Amino acid sequence: MTRSVYVTGIDRGDGRQVVELGVMELLTRQVDRVGVFRPLVHEGPDRLFELLRARYRLSQDPSAVYGMDYHEAATLQAERGTDELVSRLVERFLPVAREYEVVLVLGTDYAATQLPDELALNARLANEFGASLIAVVGGRGQTAESVRAETRNAHRAYEALGCNVLAMVANRVAPEERDRIAERLSARLPVPCYVLPDEPALAAPTVAQITHALGGTVLLGDDSGLARDALDFVFGGAMLPNFLPALTPGCMVVTPGDRADLVVGSLAAHSAGTPPIAGVLLTLNERPSREILTLAARLAPGTPVISVEGNSFPTAAELFGLEGKLNAATPRKAETALGLFERHVDTADLLDRLAVARSGRVTPMMFEHELLEQARAERRRVVLPEGTEERVLRAADVLIRRDVCDLTLLGDVDLIRKKAADLGVDLSSAQLIDPASSELRQDFAERYATLRAHKGVSVELAHDVVTDVNYFGTLMVAQGLADGMVSGAVHSTAATIRPAFEIIKTGSMGAPPGEQGGAGAAAIVSSVFFMCLADRVLVYGDCAVNPDPNAEQLADIAIQSAATAARFGVEPRIAMLSYSTGTSGSGADVDKVREATKLVRASRPDLLIEGPIQYDAAVDPSVAATKLPGSEVAGRATVLIFPDLNTGNNTYKAVQRSAGAVAVGPVLQGLRKPVNDLSRGALVGDIVNTVAITAIQSQDPSKAQEFSV
Repeated sequence: MTRSVYVTGIDRGDGRQVVELGVMELLTRQVDRVGVFRPLVHEGPDRLFELLRARYRLSQDPSAVYGMDYHEAATLQAERGTDELVSRLVERFLPVAREYEVVLVLGTDYAATQLPDELALNARLANEFGASLIAVVGGRGQTAESVRAETRNAHRAYEALGCNVLAMVANRVAPEERDRIAERLSARLPVPCYVLPDEPALAAPTVAQITHALGGTVLLGDDSGLARDALDFVFGGAMLPNFLPALTPGCMVVTPGDRADLVVGSLAAHSAGTPPIAGVLLTLNERPSREILTLAARLAPGTPVISVEGNSFPTAAELFGLEGKLNAATPRKAETALGLFERHVDTADLLDRLAVARSGRVTPMMFEHELLEQARAERRRVVLPEGTEERVLRAADVLIRRDVCDLTLLGDVDLIRKKAADLGVDLSSAQLIDPASSELRQDFAERYATLRAHKGVSVELAHDVVTDVNYFGTLMVAQGLADGMVSGAVHSTAATIRPAFEIIKTGSMGAPPGEQGGAGAAAIVSSVFFMCLADRVLVYGDCAVNPDPNAEQLADIAIQSAATAARFGVEPRIAMLSYSTGTSGSGADVDKVREATKLVRASRPDLLIEGPIQYDAAVDPSVAATKLPGSEVAGRATVLIFPDLNTGNNTYKAVQRSAGAVAVGPVLQGLRKPVNDLSRGALVGDIVNTVAITAIQSQDPSKAQEFSV
């Protein structure tokens, strides 16, 4: 039977979109097909549904999402009564409920709806839909006692109306009161109450929203600049020396268009990162000269300069009435909202209360959700040597907003800050280190010289070597100053992993120092890709590191790949791939695979393994029934080991492109501590996933929560 979750409130302005987005995130972790239903809708585009559709790749027909508009509902209720209104809405809901495994219902918004007793209507609809209810109470501008009283009253009201109340959420409360409110409510409510603090970045309008609301003209700026949040407004009228100290991080400078000194000064301050601003808004329809605009563009490329017709006073009145909105055009706000939800909501407990049965299929999105959740469960620090690369900075922005792990970025600190400011990325919670000027440089040089003394490396030579960001990052990991490293967006694989071979070396990842070279330790470094197909996750190895492994190395790759698969929730059933299956073929290449299979069986009799076996017999049950009937692996393989790099690399890319699979990796295995390499074509999402995997690899396996895929 379809489960439905109804998210509603008691009044407008509760910011419940954060909760609706957070609940959708939880549902899509568990279920492949999630539907959305909004019983009543205002005219015009539905911002939240468009965000959900874009973010979660919903295929749902928008016409099936809505019951009716508020005007039609108010008229129907007035003429024919509430029962008729509810009956019509149930009729629209039932087809969605039949089509999807679970439905997220977005309750009414209490904004000029002309509906009497809207709370009772939401309760009635939740009951008629058979939905569990999550009620949100807005706390902005209210005292702690008022928030507590309203939350308790809302719970009583929905419970008295027969609702199955799953949880209460007090949202937008004063940050300094959050813990006290949460403690008091947990003692007075029979259901969990999650308390979310007010988050200025969510309420802040973006520069693009300001431009649209004021009918402004963009004189300078790119899409990234227009997506920045305006966290504050600073109005310019004073002379430049008195004006600059008034600037605040993320502020929008508002000044008459003829004040070229303030325009140039603000953008120069932004370029220096002291502080980074959101942009400049010019009033009075005055525009700087072409020479000033050219200088401005060079000072702060991408930073918006907007012109509006009004003077400063009416412009200010409009600005202070604007509020940021979650929509498909503000993906960074969505990351901020999800980070807020995941920090302050016990998501594991809420999932248990939702009682949504997990789908048998594992989609790429479900696997990616699980990566972030697992990484967040036991916080780790990951070092990113390519701190000035745009994709790395954008990935860092996502990781920080989602609170996934702690980050260290390496490179010229001033340049990192400047690029981050241009992209609107807040790195205030990240550690920034310039290897060339770091106080760690001498210690690292001595450490590296000791490790490489047998190669004739002196301290003087090492002093230069450790300024290389990959060597410096690897030494941070070796010294315990970071738990893992991710590089390769602009460096070659060799440049990324050579320092790890020299400094960290092979061993058992996560094992105590005295046990890293013991039985079961890796003999070589290899790699796997997690291939996220439409309905399952397969593990491919080795597709990135070893060109032509011998039988012993191939056996080691298989054993390490099985361990990596199990660590990430994939039950290992190993297929040792070849161009023939069973005893049907012969030749050096097949013999190598046959020998590797025997070695694995001898050293790890607990592992399920089959080889040599062709790819189709490994993954297709019908082919397996003909070629290897009775095999525990054939047709059900989850870990596919390729005989050489040529085969593996081409196969993973063919599957990725032809089958639309999401390839996560390469994930390196066999090192004592995690260092992972990126493809130089890596997208922001690829970097986020790889950092999450690296954080998980560094966690204590004995303490890690079960990774369920």
